[in-house]
Amino acid sequence: MELADILDRAHVVALPMAVPFRGITTREALLIDGPAGWGEFAPFVEYGDQESAAWLRAALEAAYQGYQGLDLGDRAVRINGTVPAVAASEVEGVLERFPGVGTFKIKVAEKGQSLIDDLARVATVHTHRPDAELRVDANGGWTVDEAIQAAEALAEAAGGMLRYIEQPCATVEELAEVRRRTDVPVAADESIRKAADPYRVAALDAADVAVAKVAPLGGVGNTLTIAKDLAAHNMSITVASALDTAVGIGVGLIAAKAVETSITDSPVTVNAAGLGTQRLFVEDVAEKQELRGGCLNAATCEPDPDRLVALAASGKRKDFWFDRLRRCWDILGVTGGSYDVPYG
Repeated sequence: MELADILDRAHVVALPMAVPFRGITTREALLIDGPAGWGEFAPFVEYGDQESAAWLRAALEAAYQGYQGLDLGDRAVRINGTVPAVAASEVEGVLERFPGVGTFKIKVAEKGQSLIDDLARVATVHTHRPDAELRVDANGGWTVDEAIQAAEALAEAAGGMLRYIEQPCATVEELAEVRRRTDVPVAADESIRKAADPYRVAALDAADVAVAKVAPLGGVGNTLTIAKDLAAHNMSITVASALDTAVGIGVGLIAAKAVETSITDSPVTVNAAGLGTQRLFVEDVAEKQELRGGCLNAATCEPDPDRLVALAASGKRKDFWFDRLRRCWDILGVTGGSYDVPYG
C-alpha cells in the first residue's frame, strides 16, 4: 500500500454526540475505504503520535488485510450498555438506548463530580435495571484509598450486582494494591492498552479482568494474541471500543467473537463486550444494528455514502487528520512510501 493511496481513500467525519462522553460532544474519525474493507483511525485528539500510530496500524489491518480467516462461530456478541457520567435524573433516558441489555458499564470518578454523584448514578441504574450486572469505570481517577472506599460504597449501591471496578487507579502497582485490599474484582484498561508491557498486570497479579480495545492495541491480530495470553493467566476478558464509529464497532465485534471462540478451553470467561457506544451518537456513518437479546452481530460495516457526505468534517479538520495520519505513518517505520501490515 502507498500513503497517497490511503489518503485518496480517506474520509474524515464528525459525529455529534447525543450524550456527552468524557467531555466529548463531537467524535471525529478518519475512515479508510480499503480493498479488504473499511478501517478507522480515530485516536483521541489529546493522544500523542507515538500512541496514535497503533491506531493507524489497526486501521490499515482492517482496510488492507481483513479478517477472512477468523473463526467467528455463531457471530452473536453480548454487549454492555454504557452510562456516561450523567446526572442521576438523566440515567433512565440513557438506559432506554439499550433495550434487552443485561450488563451496564457506568462511568465514575469524573472530574468535578463526587462519590455521592457516582453512588446516585449507580443506584439509579440498579433501580431501573435490577437484574443487570454492573461494572464501573474510573479511568484511573482515584487514589488507592479513594478506590477502596468507593468500591465498598458502590458495591452496596449496586445491590450486589457490581461485577468489577475498571482502572480504579493510574498505575499497575496501585491496581495490585486495590485488588489486595478489596473483595470487588479489578479490571485493567489503560494499564494494558497504554502500557509498554501489556502483560505487567498479569505479572503483578494486578487485575482479575483484562479490557482489550482493538484500535489502541494495534488491530485484531494483536488483540487476539494479548487476550489469549492474559486469559492463560486466569484473567477474564472484556473486548471494548474506544468510542468508535460504526466502522470501528464492526471490527470490535469481529475481535470479540474471535476472542470468545479462541479461548473456549480456558476456565476464564469472556464478558459482555463494551461495543454499544454507537447508541450514544446522534448520527453515525451507518445505521445502528438492531439489538437482539442484548447481542449484536459480528460483521464489518460499510458506511452509507450519503452519511459520509452529510457528516463530513470541515476542511480544516480534514487537514488536521491527514497531517496526523502522515506523522503516524512515519512512526510505523515506513520506507520508500509503502507499508505491509503485519498480522498479530
